[in-house]
Parts: sequence; structure tokens; C-alpha cells
Amino acid sequence: MNSVLKGAGYVLMFVPDMVLHNGTTQTTEMVVNPDSDYLKRLPSHLRSYRQALAYPPNQVYIGNLRPEALAQMPAPWYRHEEESPPRYGSFGEIMPQDEFILMMQICDVFDLVRLEEGFASRTIEKLAQNPVIAESILQMAKPGVPGSQIAHLIESEHAEALYHDNSVVGCVKRAHDVDINLSAHVMFENLVSKAGSVLSLLHLVRSTGIDPLEIEYVIDSSEEACGDMNQRGGGNFAKAAAEIAGFANATGSDMRSFCAGPAHAIVAAAALVKAGVYRNVVVTAGGATAKLGMNGKDHVKKDMPILEDVLGGFAVLIGENDGISPEINLDIVGRHTIGTGSSPQAVITSLVSAPLKRNGLKITDIGKYSPEMQNPEVTKPAGAGDVPLSNYKMIGALAVKEGEIERTDLAAFPERYGFTGWAPTQGHIPSGVPYLGFARQDIMESKLSKAMIIGKGSLFLGRMTNQFDGISFLLQKNTGGGKDSGGVSREMVRGMIAEALEGLAQTLLGEGEKVRG
Repeated sequence: MNSVLKGAGYVLMFVPDMVLHNGTTQTTEMVVNPDSDYLKRLPSHLRSYRQALAYPPNQVYIGNLRPEALAQMPAPWYRHEEESPPRYGSFGEIMPQDEFILMMQICDVFDLVRLEEGFASRTIEKLAQNPVIAESILQMAKPGVPGSQIAHLIESEHAEALYHDNSVVGCVKRAHDVDINLSAHVMFENLVSKAGSVLSLLHLVRSTGIDPLEIEYVIDSSEEACGDMNQRGGGNFAKAAAEIAGFANATGSDMRSFCAGPAHAIVAAAALVKAGVYRNVVVTAGGATAKLGMNGKDHVKKDMPILEDVLGGFAVLIGENDGISPEINLDIVGRHTIGTGSSPQAVITSLVSAPLKRNGLKITDIGKYSPEMQNPEVTKPAGAGDVPLSNYKMIGALAVKEGEIERTDLAAFPERYGFTGWAPTQGHIPSGVPYLGFARQDIMESKLSKAMIIGKGSLFLGRMTNQFDGISFLLQKNTGGGKDSGGVSREMVRGMIAEALEGLAQTLLGEGEKVRG
């Protein structure tokens, strides 16, 4: 029986000060050109929290707007105004920076995060209002310390400063004196990723209603790596995040493949459940501070706000077939193999048309495709184009080549089989998975029967290979796989076995009485 997608959680964390002080584009500029015009103009191009809440792609990400709504909205979307934009959506929330900094401290179990006492006391009162933050999580927050202690750690102990409203409100200490893998900078990045994952897990529990104790395995698919000088990427974000989220019965591990990591992890999770190793597996990922303001120079140059001011996170629940939820069909998995080649046509062929053809399906048999779903308002000003549209055009061109649609139908293909992109440019976050929450809804509501999720990644970034990477999988309407052959459910089988065992026990007891008699 195929495993099923039981739900999803999506979160964004609005962190404008981290754009200034932690995004790689900005920190690099501070080193190579500290007096640049870009750095001088940057602060005036940062958005307010309300503006980030009102931004339509952000509202799509947390489930308050449908993806189709973006195509109907006048551009530019960043000029969209809303008096009271909602913080919470059906999938998750957009958390403000101060609360997220406190979440980082809550997720710190080695006393590395120190917060100024006034900031800590004010912020814990705000965080306590969050419906997914239980008292048990709030109790993990530590008391604040005097600002003088934080200043000393930053100036004399190489701690990484934490800023809010352009003021220092805390710091992240280094975890080792000489190990660069445990430096304050690396610990900061890793705690950000962990905290984003924890928040995603909490919203997944809220949206699915599952008991956290029923989760048996967690796979982290972010783009960070934790470890020390002896195993720099050997650590485990999955168990670290699951611990804070209260998944006491879970174990877990990490899976990495740059942007394609989440798709790989979901296929692995589906296989583990289908094989009967675990009943409930969660795939999760937190955000990456390095990518904040990544295209900021082009945004400022074009007099736009910095749109890459949010960290992303997600979590999805893969479980045993319940006869209702959409199935992950592991017979239809696309793979970019070592011999595939890295041309766009070769990649899309291996991920889309090849697996479909092997299973007697056409490209047009799939209701919707979800490839790299980057928000084009972020990428187009930087010269990267509309990434989702480029993918849809390539898939449509393959459909023309296969004789499935006419060349005259190619222009309509992206709208019919795809969406305008809405995901933040957080690397692994956009690659296919942002649509999973909507896909589950659409299939459950019989708006479509099949959707293909496509993850792609750039392995050459690690300088270990020139290879590209990619994997795809099919989400489909439940085929009744939750029922055993003959229409007998698992629960009925369990009941029959229990009844038979009870009868056998009674028989044996009766035989024992005869012997004693």
C-alpha cells in the first residue's frame, strides 16, 4: 500500500535585522566594500512587519491565499496594501523577528544564546500568545542578562550579535575556542535553522491534529550542517528539533542534496512508511540566513524593497494509508542519474516525461506540476528570470515533442498545468514542496487527481562534482489502499486476530481444566 500525505505546516520568519547583519550578500559587501552606496541605501529599503504580512506571496505560503490569486493581482505585489493583514494561516504563520529570536534561545540547549533582560521579559509575554507555543516550551526560555554582559561577549569573546530594531538585544556565543565549526557565526546559522524547523513542526501538529507522541521518525532536509572539527556535517538537526517540539517517541536523521533535499527526503519517508518500518514520518526544514537579501543589490538598484527578508520553514507528515489522504505513488519517481547530463531538456526529461512514460502516462495526465516555485518578483529584477515559468515552458515543450499537445497550445500550458511562483528564495524551500499543502487540499476536494512534485539541486556548488541533481514524485488521489484485499480493513483484521487469540486462550484453559480433573 502506498503511504499518504496527511498534512503540512509552513512558516515564515520576518527578520530585517538579520538581512543587514547576517545575509551573505551584505556581510561580504561589508568586507570588500564597506563604504558602498548599496550598504548606505539598504536600511531605507527594509520593510515593516505589516508590509511583510500584507505581501501576497507570503500570504500564499501560509495558506491564506490560493496560488492562482497571484496571477490575478496587479504587479508589483510589494505595493499591495492591507490594513490588518493576518499573521496566521491554515498552514502556519509569519512570525515577527523579536519572537523568533526568543525561539532561538528556547531551542538552545547549551546556554549559547544570551538575551538582554528587558528584551527577554517583553518578548516572552508576546510569544505566550502564540497558539502553538505551549507552556512547556515557554519554560525552556532562560532569564535575560544585563546588556553589559552581552557587550562583553561580543567585544571580547567573539560572540555573534543579535539585533532587533537596529539595536543589540542579545548574542550567540561560540561553542568552542578554536573549532571554526562551532564558531558563533556557525552556531547562529544552525540555531536559526533549528528554530525554524521547530516552529514548522508545531504548526504541522496543529494543522493535522496528530499526537506528537505518534511521530516515530523525523528527517531534516535543510541546507545547513552541524558538527565539529572531527565530523563537520555529521550532526543531526532532525532529533534536535523534534526534541523541542515534544516528539518524545521519535528518532531521526538528516538528508542533504542542496535544493533537491526535501524531495529526496519525502521519497525516503514514503518508502519507510510503505515498508512498514515506521507508521508516521515527518520531513522538515528550517531556513538559511545566508540567503537573506541575496538579490538585494538589484532590488535597491531598481528602487524596490528588500523582498528576501523572511526565513522559510516547512514540515510534512507522511503516514500509513488511511484510505482517504492523497497517496505518494512510489512507482512513479523521476531521477536525475549520473549519466543524465545537465542540460535543461535532459533534466526535465529524466524528472517528468521518463517516469510517466515508464508507467503508461502522458504529461497531460498530470493535473498540476510543482517545480522550483521561486517568487518571480524576487528573481526577475536580478536577471534570473521567472524560474517556475521557465520550468513550465520546458515541460510544455516536451509535451509538444511527444505529440501530446499542439504547438499552438504551448502558451497556455503554464497556466493550465502550473502556477505563478510564491516561495521565498531560501534554496531548498522553493523546490517543489510549497505546493504540497494545497495539493493535498485539491486532491481531497477532487479538483485534480494527480500532481507531480519536482525537486532540483545544484551539486556543483560544493565543488565535489559538476553534477546536477533532481528527483520527482507523484501525489495522487487515494485508490482505497487503506483497505486490505477483499475490502477488509486493517482494523477488522486486527479485531479478527484478537478474537481468534481469545478463543484459542479459552480452549487452552478448558483443556487445562480437563487435565486437572
